[in-house]
Amino acid sequence: MQNALSSRANSIKSKLGEGYETDIYVGKNRANASIRAESKEAKRDNKKNNTLLKAMNL
Repeated sequence: MQNALSSRANSIKSKLGEGYETDIYVGKNRANASIRAESKEAKRDNKKNNTLLKAMNL
């Protein structure tokens, strides 16, 4: 499951460009993946354009 999540998270991250980071971790009941804007430019881009949601095709 972690491999599937990692693959999906990296696929989404590849659409985003520089300044975004992924993290895979195991919680109490399931594995989780997160993608976040780390750099100031990425945070600004995500706030203005909803870049993360668009990259996930939501």
